Amino acid sequence: MMARLAAKDRERREAELAELHSLEQKFLSAEQWKIDYRAHAKWEHYLSCDENPDPTVLREINTFMSLWREDQNKDIKLVMEKGEQVLNLIEKLQLLLLDAPSNQITEKEIVQYQESILELQNLLHEKYNGATEHLLKTACMYEDSETGNMHAVIKDKNVTFCIWVNLKKEVRFKSYVFCDAQHGFDLPKSLAVSSVAVRILHTHYDHVSPLWLQCQSVPKLEVLDSKELTQDSKRDVEEPGEEGNKANEDPSMPIKKEPSMPAEEKTCGRRKSVVSFQENISSIADVNETGEEAEKKSEILDVSSLSLVQEPLMQGETSEKEEPKPNENIVDLQQFVPVGGVYHIDALQVPPQVKLIKDWSMVELRNVGLEAYSYPPEAAEDATHPPIQITLRLSDNVMYFATPVIARWHPAGQQWRTDDISNITYETEEKSITFKMGAFYTVALLQDAHINMPYQGWELQPTGTDEALLIVTTVFAVIQIQVKGNQCMLSSVVVEEKQVLSHITGKWISPLNLREVLKKAGVNIFPGECSYTYLSLKKKAPIAEAKAYQEMALLTSAFAFSRSKWNLEAGQEQVVFKVSEHLKAESVNDKDWSLYLFNGQKAQKLKITESSEAFSEEIEEGSEFHSTIYHMLKDFSSKEAIDKVETASFLFIDVVYQLLLATRVLTYS
Repeated sequence: MMARLAAKDRERREAELAELHSLEQKFLSAEQWKIDYRAHAKWEHYLSCDENPDPTVLREINTFMSLWREDQNKDIKLVMEKGEQVLNLIEKLQLLLLDAPSNQITEKEIVQYQESILELQNLLHEKYNGATEHLLKTACMYEDSETGNMHAVIKDKNVTFCIWVNLKKEVRFKSYVFCDAQHGFDLPKSLAVSSVAVRILHTHYDHVSPLWLQCQSVPKLEVLDSKELTQDSKRDVEEPGEEGNKANEDPSMPIKKEPSMPAEEKTCGRRKSVVSFQENISSIADVNETGEEAEKKSEILDVSSLSLVQEPLMQGETSEKEEPKPNENIVDLQQFVPVGGVYHIDALQVPPQVKLIKDWSMVELRNVGLEAYSYPPEAAEDATHPPIQITLRLSDNVMYFATPVIARWHPAGQQWRTDDISNITYETEEKSITFKMGAFYTVALLQDAHINMPYQGWELQPTGTDEALLIVTTVFAVIQIQVKGNQCMLSSVVVEEKQVLSHITGKWISPLNLREVLKKAGVNIFPGECSYTYLSLKKKAPIAEAKAYQEMALLTSAFAFSRSKWNLEAGQEQVVFKVSEHLKAESVNDKDWSLYLFNGQKAQKLKITESSEAFSEEIEEGSEFHSTIYHMLKDFSSKEAIDKVETASFLFIDVVYQLLLATRVLTYS
């Protein structure tokens, strides 16, 4: 019986793949639309004579930076205004590096954009230092009548700038809290009587971490060429993922050595060997086909001009070479990531102040720039010096699902470290954290990148013509993402039955932008290329997982998909999920779900249900094997549903596909 069904499936395989190919052309149409859209936007910018430079044009961005360097206006508010423009330019370059197809961007352009990003970041921080120096030189003009010191809080949506200047040098001074920001500090007595200023510059962005981390979503996918892939595809599918890499046994010990990674891979650029996921799909031939059949299949699935991958699904095996013993104080940036921006906490020298003598204003001029105040003093390394206590009020626009890891930036090592930070107290209700550190550092609050993984559940369902809803349920939150046309929208994030992050909900943006704003807000449901090694999960076979996402996207206009508990039991070579025809707005009833199994080359409807006692691959009575999920569902679907699938917008399909690739629901749930 099974042999007869398998033979029948082989006989019609070519015809089914050809029929699926007509639907797959929508991915080509979406890619061409995006190429045309980018070209049109670039032309429109040129015609508009916009005062903002095109960050991709080296001459324009260099002119912009040169003019700002020459601008001697050091007013902090003007710097903040200009800073927003700079941040927009950086964001454009970062999104371009993340989104541009590998065949649409050259290695030279990648290097140019990376260098421009770093120069803009450095220039912006230089301007904040210049504005700080200007404030310090005139601090006595803003002396507070009650305390005799100078203090100020200046903030916008991107930066909170806090400055305190010790003018009175009161020996009994102990601590200060910036009322408008709720950040505070305690000073040792030696600093209380010194000409010192304390600056807490909270940038709600991260321009400190390595650039590869800031652009970590870029695919770093090294694969074999088409012929090698075809020959080795069976081996790749059959070999299990690394089982030895498990999640840390003790979640309270989060710090690990950062995995070694070549310098060129620690950038957000694409390597020449990077190819699109569609190229991988088209090059993986059925290992049971003859050469002629493989050639025909290659023609059917030839969509090599696409570059639709947002996250890599096919990874090289992790190096098995023996690694050096990890330094427990170095933060593993594959596992823990900064959330909520960066806090530059500095002790600064107070420059000579203006003195009024009769009708004259006199000041000693020093051309030394902004000077750090050394603490503890370099001349007394052996002496014991009291630590500095810092209190930070956490942003309401960021979710911390556990006590954050506090780390300090080590410029020489280009790494975040946890040593020299102690006595950490986290107040959940007040959203504040207090800690002590041996010197003044740039610090960040880090959160486990996988705290919301694996997902407890997920569901993708159509809600109208070219509209859908993706629901991802984690241990801490329920995230709902709406899709409409070529955009998506975060409709809600619910934590403990309360809606949160209202500042990013209700806005129609691209899938790439949505991913970035969610990660920035601390709600990461987007696995990285090494994420499975930090969780008790085994990777699904790339051919099964990725082809499933492709077909799910093509079918979402008329079918709902959801998590099945049997997906874990099915092994790595195949995926199991629930499907139901869904043409109405209401939720899917439990009785309407059916289970389907897919291995990338064969789909079948399962006899078991979610409530069955054990997993079984036995097929539903009266059903057959098919080469695609599409044809498998056609056997049990209405003509209306299939018509909706065939007429669905290519832009809608593309957005659903991007979201599925980004969330990896078939592996991380």
